[in-house]
Amino acid sequence: MSDQNLTNVSPRNYVTAKQKLLIVQESYSADKSIAEVARKYNVGVSSLIKWRKRSNEGSLMTINKKEDLVPASEIKQLKNKIRQLQQLLGKKTMMVEILQEAIEIGREKKLISRQPFPGEEDIAKD
Repeated sequence: MSDQNLTNVSPRNYVTAKQKLLIVQESYSADKSIAEVARKYNVGVSSLIKWRKRSNEGSLMTINKKEDLVPASEIKQLKNKIRQLQQLLGKKTMMVEILQEAIEIGREKKLISRQPFPGEEDIAKD
């Protein structure tokens, strides 16, 4: 993206993720201060500082201006939690299958009444 696309940035206009990234990258140049870069692109110094901070934290640049930014570390934590829950679900599913087989065997050997257990109909439907 050229500087021409970036000079059209104003506080009232929406700044795309690509524009933010380019502005942040330019703000790290040794020959310009953050204030100079902010003035050049007509964005607030506080906004530029926030963008820099989020960039350093590994946050994702927002695509829609109403979306929140999510740090990469939080995404990693949530993925680990999902993986743990999937493993737990797999174990519980195996337990249900084993118990259903045990009930069938017990009924065949007349060790368990043929009357359904409370809620058994719901389990059998799954």
